[in-house]
Amino acid sequence: MSEVDNTVEHGFDVFCGLDVGKSVHHACALDRAGKRLHDKPLPNDEAALTEVFTRLTTHGRTLVVVDQPASIGALAVAVARSLGIEVAYLPGLAMRRIADLHPGQGKTDARDAHVIADAARTMPHTLRRVGTDDETLAELTVLAGYDDDLAAQSTRLTNRLRDALLHVHPALERLLGPRMDRGGVLDLLTAAPTPQDLRDLGEAGIAEAMRPRSPRLAKTLPTKILAALDTQTVVVPGTTAFGRVIAGVAAQLREVRVERDTLAAELEELLEAHPLAGVLTSMPGLGFRTALKILTIVGDGAAFPTAGHLAAYAGLAPVTRRSGTSIKGETRSQRGNHALKSALFLSAFASLADPTSRAYYDRKRAEKKRHNAALICLARRRTDVIYAMLRDRRPYEPPSAPTPPPVAAAA
Repeated sequence: MSEVDNTVEHGFDVFCGLDVGKSVHHACALDRAGKRLHDKPLPNDEAALTEVFTRLTTHGRTLVVVDQPASIGALAVAVARSLGIEVAYLPGLAMRRIADLHPGQGKTDARDAHVIADAARTMPHTLRRVGTDDETLAELTVLAGYDDDLAAQSTRLTNRLRDALLHVHPALERLLGPRMDRGGVLDLLTAAPTPQDLRDLGEAGIAEAMRPRSPRLAKTLPTKILAALDTQTVVVPGTTAFGRVIAGVAAQLREVRVERDTLAAELEELLEAHPLAGVLTSMPGLGFRTALKILTIVGDGAAFPTAGHLAAYAGLAPVTRRSGTSIKGETRSQRGNHALKSALFLSAFASLADPTSRAYYDRKRAEKKRHNAALICLARRRTDVIYAMLRDRRPYEPPSAPTPPPVAAAA
């Protein structure tokens, strides 16, 4: 579905707002004049959804709008699509602001469903397209969410492991903490979680434990580990209990890292099958995970009329502050899709090796902007290019160098 931006142009006759729930939604359907055609709880069940949606289509072309397109709203979206009904999404922030325009202070499912339906009828520009039903993008969205969960779990376990090591042996934590991404280090801590266990293994035993997954590190790290152990002779109370924690957490972290590596290979293979993947990754600084994040959030970009709309959605557009003669200036937006903003920001940072991006960044730094502010400016500029690439489905083309002026012939 293209962006829902004009009610008359798209010719919808019925606007069905769904306030989704785990077991029961509330559906409110309005016609063009705002008359209620349906206003009842609706079970989150295929047969019930099909019956209501089919009945609404007898009044004309129907648009179903949900406040959550995934998880508890996924079945409603799928059923609507199977019936040939178009689906849109009203973001939570927009819904809360629109709700303030409606009378009453109550917060009920029925009121929320009516707000959603009325917004679709009177303010279609507030709607966002629900992600396409393209199978590749649907799979990418699900697996990317799982990858985000694994990344968060990996960070949590790494912090817990480093905290436990710091308690029993600070010098050992300083040495091994930055290397928690190495499989051999996790294998070692699983087998020998306490300083005494490591001493008992000796240099050869430590190397043997590390060698299967970190062969190069196994040649240099064992000597450093033993040297770090020699800096502390005191045994901290609770070391045995912490050893149990270290072994368990290291084993969990190892499994999470292995699962994430396996998932990354599947995601990369899926991403290559998407027609826009090559378009996005052709841009300097825009790698596999950033392209994945952009595709799963932005899709093909059709939901945004201009690059400025996309930048505003990502929270990259500057916010002007003016009041009388005393307050003037621009500040960074604190709104927008934070996951998209983070991806574009990191992509801008990674692009500093590209001469074009570096020149723009240096120019902003010369304007006395701080590092992060200059990167935000660069991310905003790159958003214009990304939008054009998605719109035209064309890979990145570096700007051509200006033609030097002709040299006057010598007399």
